[in-house]
Amino acid sequence: MPNAPAPRSTNRAPGAPRLDMPVKFLKGIGERRAEQLERLGIRTARDLLWHLPHRYVDASSVTPLVRAEVGQEVACVGRVVAKGVLPTRRGLRIFHAVLRDDSGVLECVWPGQAFLDRTIAVGQTLLVSGPVRFYHGRQLAPREYVVLADAEGEADPLGSGKVLPVYPATEGLSHRIIRSLVERHLEALVALSDDPLPAPLRREAGLPLLPDALRAVHRPASIREAEQGRRRLAFDELLDLQLMLIRARTIAKRQRLGVAFEVKRDLTTRLKRSLPWELTPDQQRALREITGDMTAGERMHRLLMGDVGTGKTVVALFAMLLAVENDFQAALMAPTELLAEQHAVTLGRLLEPLAIRPELLLGRQTAAEKNAVRGRLATGQARVVVGTHALMQESVSFHRLGLVVIDEQHRFGVEQRAALIGKGAAPDVLLLTATPIPRSLALTHYGDLDVSTLRERPPGRGSVRTGVRAASQREKVLKFVRHECGRGRQAYVVLPVIEESERADLRAATTMAQALAARWPELAVGLVHGRLKPDERDATMRRFRTGEIQVLVATTVIEVGIDVANASVMLVEHPERFGLAQLHQLRGRIGRGAEESYCILLADGPGMDRLRAFAATQDGFRIAELDLAERGMGDLIGARQSGGFELRHARLPVDDDLLARARELATRLIAADPALQRSEHQPLRERAISRYPRAVELFRVG
Repeated sequence: MPNAPAPRSTNRAPGAPRLDMPVKFLKGIGERRAEQLERLGIRTARDLLWHLPHRYVDASSVTPLVRAEVGQEVACVGRVVAKGVLPTRRGLRIFHAVLRDDSGVLECVWPGQAFLDRTIAVGQTLLVSGPVRFYHGRQLAPREYVVLADAEGEADPLGSGKVLPVYPATEGLSHRIIRSLVERHLEALVALSDDPLPAPLRREAGLPLLPDALRAVHRPASIREAEQGRRRLAFDELLDLQLMLIRARTIAKRQRLGVAFEVKRDLTTRLKRSLPWELTPDQQRALREITGDMTAGERMHRLLMGDVGTGKTVVALFAMLLAVENDFQAALMAPTELLAEQHAVTLGRLLEPLAIRPELLLGRQTAAEKNAVRGRLATGQARVVVGTHALMQESVSFHRLGLVVIDEQHRFGVEQRAALIGKGAAPDVLLLTATPIPRSLALTHYGDLDVSTLRERPPGRGSVRTGVRAASQREKVLKFVRHECGRGRQAYVVLPVIEESERADLRAATTMAQALAARWPELAVGLVHGRLKPDERDATMRRFRTGEIQVLVATTVIEVGIDVANASVMLVEHPERFGLAQLHQLRGRIGRGAEESYCILLADGPGMDRLRAFAATQDGFRIAELDLAERGMGDLIGARQSGGFELRHARLPVDDDLLARARELATRLIAADPALQRSEHQPLRERAISRYPRAVELFRVG
């Protein structure tokens, strides 16, 4: 597994377990169970050892059923004594189960999850956790449930007051089976695990031995002991990542001799004078940082991170003009044709007073159009070009490429970015992202980059008012949306799913588009979602941008890449299903003109407090911190970043102190031993390479 340390190479007696042994050869597993374990990524004995609990149940924290009070968030354990599926007048089917413990009974309800009737059986012992509400009596609405014991009479594992580890499981392989397999082999496998962290460094960091940490995580005597073990694993994970990032940064600085541009104050000064507004202090500071990089002898490798509407494009244009006034070319690559077109329009408007026309290169252009653009790029006649991945094709060559700007860079793979950067001899690189990132997350994912940040919005942007409304106010909300469209404005209506499903009582984009088209025949209603072909999706978005469509029903495909100044309403159905940072990105689609705009969150269920907290602030970085605390590091990085570094053990910002220590230690180690070649550092190098294969090339260089 990616987070397991490198194997220990020692001679063992024949038949003795080894960490690299296929898991099927461990006692009690065999071929059939090994196939089930492989679905969890468990292929070797090491993988089984490093398949860690994702939560714990502490007998001392379990609330007796009779003491579960309305308004509380509780965790309870009880035996199922009755169950069934109840229909409602709205057609919603609710699965309910009655639990009993020594104190009494409590009803649990799962709206829209009738399929659980095939999963949960009378006689099973369940752990359930969630809020308690009142509806014809006390009801617990579980966010999570775990089957602790089957109906055959297995004893309640919490009966003895122990801490129970709960493992990620899969169909046919319950967490109880996994727990028994781990318990059976734990001591033998832990004994094979060396600690690669030198003892002086481990003592300096105040960390337990790795074998002791693994025991604590799998077999804790208390939640506190499990947390101590987890923090040791988290430190190792963060240290390996920081070793790789700092090593990458060291090599990049040593190897990236580039163009030392001169500040000629020609095109850049003319652009500044032609702008109808003053640059914000944030923009001015970012420009100083970028100019400092571009005038230095080393290649720039900088990330410009700006909240929605903070003017990243203008800052990037100043950098592009600095390259152009030094007789170099500048290229801007965007992930979609629609976004590339929008950039071309924006740059064209800003560059018009300078008599510079940006070129546009897209995959959908005719062969003649593309050949003409390629010809102008090859001869140097074209100085500024905007495009999609079409810029990376072998047929595209530049006369003298000096700067590459990559927008929404996380949507391009590392290889795609490298292909464009390789079009020039040593171009400077400026990466853009509209996703605000907390400092701790930036240090883990962008630790090999220099980072500039934009927070302030330029003047002239309309304000955005955000409101949270209950489902009972839907009619009033829809009338408001219709009123705004009647004033000549446009609206987005965003839903979390494309089609309705029996498993979730959620409004869907397809049915919403049909309903609104029937309700408002005088308005043009469009629909975009992830299953549409890119050409079809872009065509609908273009019609919305030109005003042919007044209401655009969508999933989160509009999260980035569409800029319609006339759109003044964003209605989000089931906002509780979205992360806060995702809601902020959606909200960023409005307020792009001078008119006041409205973001309406139409919620029906738990989580109103978090939505109100979101509505109370426009600061994307504050929202990102709330999102990080709420969802965890793995969710934020693993899901969003192509080729990102998933952190399985670290929990930021809780572990910010570990991150600081890991970064400080990694900096010292790389400064003293750049390739970690000393004997005492080689185990760290092997583990970093095992965890992050990208590190092979980094540490191969002396």
